[in-house]
Amino acid sequence: MNQAFDAYVVQALFTNEGAAFVLADGNVGFESGEIVAAHGGGALCAISQPSGAGVISGGDDGRLVWSRPGQAPDVLAQHKGRWIDAVAAHPATGLVAYAVGKVVHVMDVADPKFSRLFPHDHSVAALAFDPKGRKLAAATYGGAAIWFARIAEQKPQMLKWAGAHIDLIWSPDGKFLVSSMQESALHAWRVDDARDMRMSGYPAKVRSLAFLSKGQLLASSGANGSVVWPFTGPNGPMGKEAAEVGYDEKTLVTRVAANLTSDRLYAGLDNGKVWMAETTGRALVELKPPGAAPISALAVAADGRLAWGDEAGGAGVIST
Repeated sequence: MNQAFDAYVVQALFTNEGAAFVLADGNVGFESGEIVAAHGGGALCAISQPSGAGVISGGDDGRLVWSRPGQAPDVLAQHKGRWIDAVAAHPATGLVAYAVGKVVHVMDVADPKFSRLFPHDHSVAALAFDPKGRKLAAATYGGAAIWFARIAEQKPQMLKWAGAHIDLIWSPDGKFLVSSMQESALHAWRVDDARDMRMSGYPAKVRSLAFLSKGQLLASSGANGSVVWPFTGPNGPMGKEAAEVGYDEKTLVTRVAANLTSDRLYAGLDNGKVWMAETTGRALVELKPPGAAPISALAVAADGRLAWGDEAGGAGVIST
């Protein structure tokens, strides 16, 4: 299945209704072909709603919107004159978090009265719930703040490292937090004791991270192949070297995707190509040939279907 939209694909993800594509013009396109006008401006970030029904997106119109096929979009929050450019959700707890400048807001989809506000000294660029949904990490300038998502009055645990942090991912066991940085590097912390590690050497910014192989490997974009870090043992990647899968000096990996329980790694490139590799064997399988625009979005479903989107509005779903 291939589709052509009128705008850059900001994000691809899977919902109960199938694949969804969040677009830079503020629309959300669904695999069925239906398009929902979610935002008056551009969509900046998105996540599957905790129940799996539809998409929750933030935009430069200051609105947090829940979009589903066959229904009018539901505005969950509105902050006029502000941007919502980071959002996270957890399916087990039903919590949704989003950032407006320096303040993170937390809501509960099952309890309209529930609200938490977590202030920061600098703007928040990314959010991530830990695997149990109890803790919420916020990426900001100078490191990451970790909050207990339901507690009102608290001071966060600060994991410090100089520089701007722009994305976050927790290890599946909740022991490590990894950030992507503005300076084309990753940084990892062991949460219990804040021991940290700089993961550098990338030629471009790391825009995409994904765990696979039951959490033993972390794949990343930002290089000529996908850089894969080992996360085995009590020290995770610390003191270990990364491997590079699918190296090609003529291209850069722009997005990666993976299922946690699988050894399959998926990558989208700046020439529009999409490949798959078994990390146990490293042989590449081309899933989509090179195209007119770089891959800007990539997501894999539990059944192995892959959704991709590119900077020119091209999108599709591939059965792998």
